[in-house]
Amino acid sequence: MQKDTPSFARIAPRLLPQTKITMKYQRLPGLFGSLFLLLSCSSALAQDRVFSWLLANDERVRLDPGYYHTGRTYHPGSNGGNNHVDIKSQKPITIFMTPEADWNAVLQNPRAVAQLRQVCLREHVVDTTYVCDMPAEPMTLIIRDDRASLDPAVLAGLGAVLDRHDKTDRAVSTGIAAVFTGQGPVPRIFASPNDVHIQYYRWDCVEFCIQPEIQWLTQVKEKYELSSFLKVYGGFLADHDNEQVSIKIKAPVPMLVAMLPSSVANQLYAKPELLEPALEKTSCQQRAVQSLQFECTFDMTDGPQSLIVVPEASQKVPKKKAEIQMWAARCVANCNLLASRN
Repeated sequence: MQKDTPSFARIAPRLLPQTKITMKYQRLPGLFGSLFLLLSCSSALAQDRVFSWLLANDERVRLDPGYYHTGRTYHPGSNGGNNHVDIKSQKPITIFMTPEADWNAVLQNPRAVAQLRQVCLREHVVDTTYVCDMPAEPMTLIIRDDRASLDPAVLAGLGAVLDRHDKTDRAVSTGIAAVFTGQGPVPRIFASPNDVHIQYYRWDCVEFCIQPEIQWLTQVKEKYELSSFLKVYGGFLADHDNEQVSIKIKAPVPMLVAMLPSSVANQLYAKPELLEPALEKTSCQQRAVQSLQFECTFDMTDGPQSLIVVPEASQKVPKKKAEIQMWAARCVANCNLLASRN
């Protein structure tokens, strides 16, 4: 099966970064399908990044019995995501996540609160570390005061955010409260206040955060008329251990494609009998292929390498063209981290 780009382990996007990442791969414009590929490479190349939960922003909220508070809205990736929040209150509260669209519907019609989907429900808590594995859709954190409303005629209300520094956020909160209470932006008077502190966290790198940056660079790109003669492309030398190369061949007849030490490849014109013994000593080869892309790995101690391409001996060579391409994953930034390891 033909592959159009180097086949590396794909990392599905999630809200949280992966915890074992050592090198960052970038594409050339228009060449590969994704802008960045984060790979788990050998720890011999660099120390693995260390991630942990770090303090983010916090909120202080005041609730009356039966009131709600709209917390942060999360935007997980296609595989979902996680959150981490410390919540303390003076009186029992209920915490849950709900789809952002559902909560927006409640703001338009407060009676829809009875049909809210409640994900990761935690009831009757006063001091908790709240975590949730969220589905792959925008999710809003909701906190509700567990006490029954003092006024049965009031369906629901929103609490007030205290000590918020952002004037825009403060104005938005006041406007949402007016949707529930039917009142304008007037000072809020609480009959039985319940103060809640919400401490958010972010998942971030804490150690070994600067990593070598690896970029795919073209080494060979040629479309040529086939002949029975061997094509040799030399000059490749790994600039770090475990360096990957990706080779792509497209030809009208079965081809031999291989990477050999340059000292051997340079002798093959004069001594073609050296080819088969040399192939026995390399794993970076493909026989009888017409359309294929494959990857190989080299260390610095492997020395200079050459790419060889030739039609298989039993094939009649037509007057048609073959296309050969090779990319190498070269270090372009923070390479001293690789050099120290090598």
